[in-house]
Amino acid sequence: MSDTPTTIALGQPTVGEEELAAVAEVFRSGWLAGAGPACRRFEERFAATVGTRHALSTSNCGSALYLGLRVLGVNPGDEVIVGDYTFPATGHAVLQAGAKPVFADIRPDIWSADPKHVESLITPKTVGILAVDVAGQPGDFDEYRAIADKHGLWLFEDAACSAGATYKTRPAGSLGDIAAFSFHGRKGITAGEGGALVSDREDLIAHARKLHTYGIEPAITREGGDELPIPTFHEAGYNFRLSDVQAAIMNVQLDRLPDLLAARRSVAKRYTEAFDGLDGIEVPVALTDREHPWQAYILTVAPEISRGKFAVKLRERGIQCNFGTYASHLQPVYGEQAPLPVSADAFARHLAVPMHANLTDAEVDRVAEGVRAVLAELS
Repeated sequence: MSDTPTTIALGQPTVGEEELAAVAEVFRSGWLAGAGPACRRFEERFAATVGTRHALSTSNCGSALYLGLRVLGVNPGDEVIVGDYTFPATGHAVLQAGAKPVFADIRPDIWSADPKHVESLITPKTVGILAVDVAGQPGDFDEYRAIADKHGLWLFEDAACSAGATYKTRPAGSLGDIAAFSFHGRKGITAGEGGALVSDREDLIAHARKLHTYGIEPAITREGGDELPIPTFHEAGYNFRLSDVQAAIMNVQLDRLPDLLAARRSVAKRYTEAFDGLDGIEVPVALTDREHPWQAYILTVAPEISRGKFAVKLRERGIQCNFGTYASHLQPVYGEQAPLPVSADAFARHLAVPMHANLTDAEVDRVAEGVRAVLAELS
């Protein structure tokens, strides 16, 4: 018998018989392709959940980000200010739209873009602000909105991790002119992959809906008439649709969302109680005027402790962990960028520990014990 402990996963979806039953229903319907009845049901429900009038399901968050930039009218030569501490899909979408991402340094506590630095980066080429909800906690959207309105810019919320979060009682996704979500396997609700673009503006979502289906309205819109409608292509689009199989899963995940959020928040509370006050690490900050969905739980390791060794020793104990996310300005794909010391420091010192809704109390205790033991070894 092996003495190696069972590995505690860094992230894990919560899926079961309900999702399988929903997929079986789609199989029986015969419509497995994208942008079908299950997608429409999900879009209506998701828009209501995030407090917007309209939603469009997409193949992933990257496609939602790109579509959002396209329908906002981003052109080559434009500049978009982007919160720096984020998976590079955010900056990539700006590059793919032909524009230049200009990265803003972050608050040292919640790691979203510092509004003062955002405003300092505005030039005549700036067209908008792409603000990231880091680990799901929304940034300072009242301040972002004031800056955007003052300078005639649009405001785009990268809410990839934010399903179920709020900012001053307003749901994440409703905080800008448009927002993008991810349903990747490590997110709070998931179909393995997938995304959504949401907005109160019908014109933006209607345009995005055409672009995400090669430049025409989806087939479901042409059903039920007494003629044979032939669509016309006026601009080149893409295949960025979510399948109805995935949408069926997402409809069940929406039903689960309150329980999944409660479970994650319980885990975060237990972690914070276990780690708060320990020398050598800092716990993440959850501000009282917003509800954190805890897509990730990220510790900040003291500079005198090797984060790499910390991670290796935790993994040896069967506890998965990883760095937080990227300081985008350090990635070679973006070329020469101005130094952003706060984001660079977070990139060097952050360590994500297991966070998902399936964690048991015993597993949380084991993670806490492991972190304390490794701290003692390395201190």
